[in-house]
Amino acid sequence: MSRYAAMFERLGARGEGAFGAFLMLGDPDLPASGCLLDALVEGGVDMIEVGIPFSDPIADGPVIQAAANRARKAGVRVDDCFALLAEFRRRHPTIPVGILTYANILAARGSHRFFADAAAAGADSLLVADVPTLEAEPYAAAARAAGIDLVMIAAPNTPGQTLTRIAHLGTGYTYCVARLGVTGVQDKLLLEHQHLFAELRRLEAPPPVLGFGISTTEHVRQAIAAGASGVICGSAIVRLAAEAGGSTARVASFVSAMKAATRATSSREGICSHA
Repeated sequence: MSRYAAMFERLGARGEGAFGAFLMLGDPDLPASGCLLDALVEGGVDMIEVGIPFSDPIADGPVIQAAANRARKAGVRVDDCFALLAEFRRRHPTIPVGILTYANILAARGSHRFFADAAAAGADSLLVADVPTLEAEPYAAAARAAGIDLVMIAAPNTPGQTLTRIAHLGTGYTYCVARLGVTGVQDKLLLEHQHLFAELRRLEAPPPVLGFGISTTEHVRQAIAAGASGVICGSAIVRLAAEAGGSTARVASFVSAMKAATRATSSREGICSHA
């Protein structure tokens, strides 16, 4: 059983949604980044998503772009990121870890080599944010060869035929975007995802996890109540880590509160129907 499947099964038995947290690897530097990853675990995170510093992160908003720039200025490269993940995996053998990255980074290294190196470092999944579903089959094949999940992106306005491809190609979980545009913090969560979640269940796609704009405990409660199997919070955590100036306690406390919100809703139908 994969780490994702084990996580969704465990949380489903408890009536909980998954709380995922995003960090940019190497921000503000490699040692601090390792401490922040540990702080996520201390706070009770269920799954982790990480970014690799890149010069043109088109799916990321200003907070995460700034984090990527700080890491790049610190000299962080892909090999450093894999080494950091390998160290994390030795300390935390059960937490699912996914990488969100871009096609150019894979092309520079060679897609098959990138997938293999990511798996060797302990990563469980890869999400290539700028690869459309029509071009995803070679990535899915490379993922299968490496024994790693390929996470696909879905949205409420994704056409039915595309959702079918997502259900066919994706493994691990399905990344469902909570808003149009790029990542970032937002005050209100405008959820129109019930149909999307239902359609993904009908197609037997991997469990839906909602990201892009998840920044408060109320957002978490709304997402889980709407039928998401979990959420991923990125910009709010990255911003807090930058503002905390190296203090991990605030990050752990924030994660703890967000995780608690996955238990706070009485509407649990369909949370982990494909675990």
